[in-house]
Amino acid sequence: MSTDNIRIVLVNTSHPGNIGGVARAMKNMGLNRLYLVAPRDYPHEQAEWRAVSAKDILDTAIVVPTVEDAITDCQFVVGTSARERRIPWPLLDARQCAERMAVASSQEQVAVLFGREDRGLTNDELRVCNLHLNIPTSGAYSSLNLAMAVQIVAYELYMVMSSPIVSTNEVEQWDSPFASQGSMEHFYQHLEETLIDVEFLDPTAPRQLMARLRRLYSRVRLDDMELNILRGMLTETQKWVKRASKEP
Repeated sequence: MSTDNIRIVLVNTSHPGNIGGVARAMKNMGLNRLYLVAPRDYPHEQAEWRAVSAKDILDTAIVVPTVEDAITDCQFVVGTSARERRIPWPLLDARQCAERMAVASSQEQVAVLFGREDRGLTNDELRVCNLHLNIPTSGAYSSLNLAMAVQIVAYELYMVMSSPIVSTNEVEQWDSPFASQGSMEHFYQHLEETLIDVEFLDPTAPRQLMARLRRLYSRVRLDDMELNILRGMLTETQKWVKRASKEP
């Protein structure tokens, strides 16, 4: 288990003070890798003021234009979600997710995505995640400040990482590294193209087919070798379609 392999990703944060509050929450719990996706107002003195003694987290924060840029090299991605979605995704609370993330961090790059203050992550952003994380709250008032949400997740991670009882057997016994998010995105594009080629997917009326296939493969988690096998099958399928289309 390694905190160096865990990154906190803030998406389109609107208030710079929240970025500083997140940096402070991270440093409290031993996390140091902060990614900022297209923040609305950053850098800013309010971020530094709120960070207090965690300015070093801000100094090393990586600012990127898209979520894809923030997670392309990650093998395990968790997205925070407060709402029920049209297509349910594997959903765990912060403590359960922390256990999964701690195990994965022993050999993989792990990202935790936190969305916009007013509306969270989009459906498209949540679809790139292996798991969705929900923080249960009182029905009387369910709104959590961004820094508070990060603090809860960071605390659960700290507690798990401090415990010697977490097993890493799932990672240690696997014979090939799990595929990165960037590799999975190329696979999904290849899969969609092939399904269109064989006329299984109608691009004018795709419905929820690709979303459900994303959920399937995110739940299973492919390693690099398995991904190469599937990409090879798709390539050969496309060759057969091309040959068949040329036959009289």
